[in-house]
Amino acid sequence: MNTTGSTVTPMMAQYLEIKAQYPEALLFYRMGDFYELFFDDAAAAAEALDIALTKRGKHLEQDIPMCGVPVHAAEGYLLTLIRKGFRVAVCEQMEDPAEAKKRGAKSVVRREVVRLVTPGTLTEESLLEARRHNYLVSFATVRGAGALAWVDISTGAFHVMPLTPARLGPELARLAPREVLLTEADVANLGELVSESGASLTGLGQAAFDSTAGERRLCLLYGVDTLDAYGSFTRPEIAAMGAIVDWLDITQKGKLPLLQPPTRENEARVMQIDAATRRNLELTHSLNGGRAGSLLATIDRTVTAGGGRLLERRLSSPSRALDTVQSRLESVHFAVEQSRICAGLRESLRKVPDLDRALSRLGLDRGGPRDLAAVRNGLAQAMEIAQRLANTDLPPLLHQAALSLTGHDSLLDLLDQALVAEPPLLARDGGFIAPGYDRDLDEARQLRDEGRGVIARMQGDYITQTGIPSLKIKHNNVLGYFIEVTSTHADRMLSVPLNETFKHRQTTANQLRFTTVPLSEMETRILNAGGRALEIEKRLYDALKTEILDRAAEIAHCARALAELDLTTALADLARAENWCRPHVDQSRALNIVGGRHPVVERALRAQGGAPFIANDCDLGGKSDIWLLTGPNMAGKSTFLRQNALIALLAQIGSYVPATSAHIGLVSQLFSRVGASDDLARGRSTFMVEMVETAAILNQADDHALVILDEIGRGTATWDGLSIAWATLEHLHDVNACRALFATHYHELTHLSDKLDRVENATVSVKEHDGDVIFLHEVRRGVADRSYGVQVAKLAGLPASVVARARVVLDALEKGDREGHRAQKTLIDDLPLFAALAPPPAPKPPRESVVEKRLSAILPDALTPREALELIYELKSLSQEQADKAG
Repeated sequence: MNTTGSTVTPMMAQYLEIKAQYPEALLFYRMGDFYELFFDDAAAAAEALDIALTKRGKHLEQDIPMCGVPVHAAEGYLLTLIRKGFRVAVCEQMEDPAEAKKRGAKSVVRREVVRLVTPGTLTEESLLEARRHNYLVSFATVRGAGALAWVDISTGAFHVMPLTPARLGPELARLAPREVLLTEADVANLGELVSESGASLTGLGQAAFDSTAGERRLCLLYGVDTLDAYGSFTRPEIAAMGAIVDWLDITQKGKLPLLQPPTRENEARVMQIDAATRRNLELTHSLNGGRAGSLLATIDRTVTAGGGRLLERRLSSPSRALDTVQSRLESVHFAVEQSRICAGLRESLRKVPDLDRALSRLGLDRGGPRDLAAVRNGLAQAMEIAQRLANTDLPPLLHQAALSLTGHDSLLDLLDQALVAEPPLLARDGGFIAPGYDRDLDEARQLRDEGRGVIARMQGDYITQTGIPSLKIKHNNVLGYFIEVTSTHADRMLSVPLNETFKHRQTTANQLRFTTVPLSEMETRILNAGGRALEIEKRLYDALKTEILDRAAEIAHCARALAELDLTTALADLARAENWCRPHVDQSRALNIVGGRHPVVERALRAQGGAPFIANDCDLGGKSDIWLLTGPNMAGKSTFLRQNALIALLAQIGSYVPATSAHIGLVSQLFSRVGASDDLARGRSTFMVEMVETAAILNQADDHALVILDEIGRGTATWDGLSIAWATLEHLHDVNACRALFATHYHELTHLSDKLDRVENATVSVKEHDGDVIFLHEVRRGVADRSYGVQVAKLAGLPASVVARARVVLDALEKGDREGHRAQKTLIDDLPLFAALAPPPAPKPPRESVVEKRLSAILPDALTPREALELIYELKSLSQEQADKAG
């Protein structure tokens, strides 16, 4: 900011100097108990936070805009600003104001930015979602090869994988990061892709992505001479990881978080799911953007934050490694069978705090006594769980987890002895070290507390001496301890006898304040004792924090084990409660599901007290790889498509599935083209979006992929759409050779089952009664005789005249089709205009059936059980007679 020609106060000069270093961030400038913002920062923050915009002094002859937020409530304001796309540089006072005054009356308190707050670098509990990771992602390329690295500094998880730029979009959809780092050169090419993912974009100079410098940063971070112990990383992978460490060093001002050693992921070991499929299947978020209504919300029965995050990771990245899937299924099977052990584990797990995030805050020096207590409580629950599992024959995955729960006895004993049961939030508040742990602390506390008792006795003595019952001894930060009386007693306190003992210090509107020599001496003793107690507690806090951080790796392993146990028992609880089955998973191409159900829809129906969900079978990968599904809208085709995709996905995260039985051949890729939407921001119509997503499927699907397609070609003219759908089906069959469920209204496609040997027709059953359609929601092999569109329109509430007109046009079109597709103009000429038609006759009242007539004469309360049974047989006979006559 230009300051030429203006006289700037020392404080404002300091502000402008610091602000110049962070031009793209809002500067939270600490002034006492407030963070204050000035100039453009103040205007932007006041609008974003809906707080008052005031002014403070002048600059260049103009008022300086100003706003501020209290330090104690700053986290809430930070969260609002971060969610609205801002970044915040937090500038703290680095010395006591009294120290600054020693340098001169006009000396400015030394201030420094201690942290740059960005979406991907949050650690505070109030700024994060407990059950979601907060990923910071970096993408780098070196000589044409690419790599992606990601970290959650709130848990320490650090991962990297080789990745081409073409795969960046799907991976961002999988990770859902909050912030993405790119080189400034890549921002132009990949920035739009990052924006589509909803992440904040940060461009860094090429030097931040230098792989040689990145290797040095990583070695320094982990205190090693080489990264070989952690794996063999490529230059792009080192560049991507190095950029993350560089950015963390910038934002955390040198206080790097506790990052776990980097884990190299293999793209081939994870089911590939693109962004459109994740959106269509509503895996972690529903279409409205919230968590409610998603698959994740439906199946999440975890009781710890770590377990919830693990479930989201598994759901976003189903495994393609058969041994991994089988190991997880074996663990869930154990928990299903051992219901008593499972229930006990879940009861203990409910008391487990978020160990990962407590460790992270302690490592960044943003923790407090409650984080120490969280580690203590977490380790205590780990020990209790280990004892529950002792002498139990556990499957390998749970056995390995159980081993990580033990070995923390000495640290747990230390924390048990040192900490009170419920410590305060901040170390500066004191009172978190247990009595008896430190002799010096106990002595300082005793003196401090006894001093307070002496103050109370002195107050009693002064009341007796003055004869003023309302006399009080009070304390504030300006005067220290003082004696206060109301102004009505002024004459007595200022009289000669008393004035020799009580020295007047201050007069306010209604009170007079005094001190005495004994009171001043006692104040000194109390303050010294209280200050010394706080100093001792802070020293003990640092010592305990160091003990914990020295064992951070073991505690992190314990946290991962607890999350694994939580997820396993949660999936077992879900399986028992919802009557899910263990799937058989192998390397075949089978997708044989008996009695499959859609977990989200089934839960919604139950919540609404409606009809039970109708289960259906699906059999792909044997004689048929593709089911061509026909039937009317609203009959359940889309639900059937989605439920089979979700069942395959659930099986590969190691979960039981909503079915009677399921045989799942590992799915390498999951593609979904379901639903209709446009992309106006990018100038794409609904049909264009449909074609782009279909093209992605046809260009990528391999022979172990599972593809679900719904109504391909509906966004254009009938013959164009039919042609596209026809060609798409042939390509899936002949070229992709994948498993697919293909729903369509183009009945002409059903004839392809005679031509394509691995295509089989299926339909959703309906029943027509008195001109209305009844959805049975049953999928069976065969072909729908028609689409029942007019009947569905009637159910939707279209005016009766429109429905009647639609029937006339439909009959004419069907007749024309049978007679050889007469010209459209001839058809229009033959049909009378809508306005010329006579109003449709009033609907005839439905004819009362003999069954209904018989029922109307019955008084249920008067029937005996035997008469009721005989009545059922009678009604069944009447119903059969009526059906025979109708036939």
